[in-house]
Amino acid sequence: MDPREIRPGLFHWTAPHPKIRIEVSSYWLADAKVLLDPLLPGGGLDWLREHGPPEHVILTNRHHWRHSSEIVGAFGCPVWCNEVGLHELDGEPGRDRVRGFRAGDGLPGGIESHEVGVLCPDETALRFELAGGSACLALADAVVRIGENARGDGPLCFVPDALMTDQPDQVEPVKRGLREVCRRLCELEWDTLLLAHGHPLVGDGKQELQAFVAG
Repeated sequence: MDPREIRPGLFHWTAPHPKIRIEVSSYWLADAKVLLDPLLPGGGLDWLREHGPPEHVILTNRHHWRHSSEIVGAFGCPVWCNEVGLHELDGEPGRDRVRGFRAGDGLPGGIESHEVGVLCPDETALRFELAGGSACLALADAVVRIGENARGDGPLCFVPDALMTDQPDQVEPVKRGLREVCRRLCELEWDTLLLAHGHPLVGDGKQELQAFVAG
C-alpha cells in the first residue's frame, strides 16, 4: 500500500509483516521527519528519500523493529526504543544506532512518551500534535483492529487470548490492566488513534477507544 496522507503532514501505509505474514501499519510524520514502527512503504527507500529523508525512527515497542535495519543502513538515523526492551535488539543490523528512552521522556518531533506496559514492559504510547492543531496517540499492541481476513478494518479489540499470556488465569487481569491504561490515556488531549496492528481511526479515535474500554 502506498502512503496516504490521513492528516496534514501525517502519512499511513500498510505492508505485509515478513514474520507474521499479515498487513501491519506504519506512519511518517513529515514535518518532524520521524518514522513510527516502520515497514518500508510502497516506493521503498526511494519514497522515504524523496519525502524526507527520515531523521529518526521511534518504536512503540521492541517487537516493531520491522525494517529499521534497512532504514538505518540507508539514512544513518537513530532508532528510539524504550530502554526496557533494548536487550532484545542485540544482534540486529543497525543496533549501534539505537537510543534508549524511558516512559515520560520527550522524544524528537515534540513526541510525548507515556507508559503502557501490561503486555510487555517496554510498550509505550506516543502522543504528538500536528501543525493543524489536532493530536494523535500511537499504540503498539494494547488494542488492535483485525477485521475480515485480517484487513485491519474491524472494531477495536484486544489481541487474541493465546497471544496475551501463556497463563489462562491471567487473561482477565491483563485485560483489566489494559482497560485501565487506555482510560488513563484517554485523559490526554488527542483525537486520532494510530495503531500498529490495524488501520488508524482518524478524528474519532478517542471516542472509539473510550467506548471500547467502557464495554
